[in-house]
Amino acid sequence: MTKPRQIAGPRRREFTERYGKWALVAGASEGLGAAYARALAQRGLNLILAARRQPLLDELAADVHGTFGVEVHCHAGDLALPEFLETLQAACSSLDVGVVVFNATQAPVGGFVSTPVQDLMRVVDVNVRAPLALLRGLLPAMTLRSRGAVVLMTSLAGNQGAPRIAAYAASKAFARVLAESVWHELKDQGIDVVACCAGAVRTPGYAAAAGKDAPGTLDPEDVVEQTLKALCRGPVVIPGFVNRVAAVLLGRFLPRRAAIAIMASNTRSLGRTKEMTE
Repeated sequence: MTKPRQIAGPRRREFTERYGKWALVAGASEGLGAAYARALAQRGLNLILAARRQPLLDELAADVHGTFGVEVHCHAGDLALPEFLETLQAACSSLDVGVVVFNATQAPVGGFVSTPVQDLMRVVDVNVRAPLALLRGLLPAMTLRSRGAVVLMTSLAGNQGAPRIAAYAASKAFARVLAESVWHELKDQGIDVVACCAGAVRTPGYAAAAGKDAPGTLDPEDVVEQTLKALCRGPVVIPGFVNRVAAVLLGRFLPRRAAIAIMASNTRSLGRTKEMTE
């Protein structure tokens, strides 16, 4: 288990004073979600953890509580289901939820035409509808308190076409634009919003799909720290120097066709597994 970075007391107090005492992490069972949970707990926030796998949530909760002494509530369920989203919103309604991290993702791997329709619709349910519903449900209370923060996990794959993960890439483009729009709407109301436009991250899901590191691959803890530090400077953060260079190259200097071809060469090997999940 990765040892958490040490954070000084004043910085820890400043974080809770700026945003509140509770954080919701959706897609928290492992990888980036678990790293967000530990980083936020280290900053003094109590946690509401949501994901499908109860045993992993319980293990993470015990570790976080034992290490940082924060209160942790676990909610196991499917973020694709409206009733579970309603359950999460109800659980948050009586708490001072000041930080929302939406990390859950659905990413079927394979050709668009050969991907089952239900798998494509699940991308919409998890990656698009779920963050929309949660933010619409939780942001009004934040604006009333004039404080809060939102992190939406997006991807470099959403900056242009990404063959073999077409629906996933399209959903991440949606998440980035949503974050940028809400950032501008709420930036003068005490709400920080940032889209983390990540490249390859060493998570269990990525390891199963890719098998090896791509250029610029980062540890989850590095992505999380860079993202949380960028909250005040939204709306978009791209963790890692190599990834920032790649984003500029693909987005500004290369023709769109060339950028898509480069993405295709990077996603061609993602055929070892059916999907990459939270």
